[in-house]
Amino acid sequence: MSKLAKAKGFKKSRAGLYLSIGTSLIGAFGVVKQARLARTENDALQLADAVFSAAAIATGVAILVREVRRLGDDDVLLG
Repeated sequence: MSKLAKAKGFKKSRAGLYLSIGTSLIGAFGVVKQARLARTENDALQLADAVFSAAAIATGVAILVREVRRLGDDDVLLG
């Protein structure tokens, strides 16, 4: 298998999924910062945006965790 084919399969590998989960969780820090700022400024629209962004991140992480569980032992990069 070529290196390019392995790189394309990285997104579906266990390591790729863990990397995606990590970047999503890092994005959560920005959402928390946005929510704190919105609360101090009493900005309901920014707070609503932060809440919906947090929900999107939580949903994305849940989907990625489900994919990691489905992946099982047949890791693309280990084979």
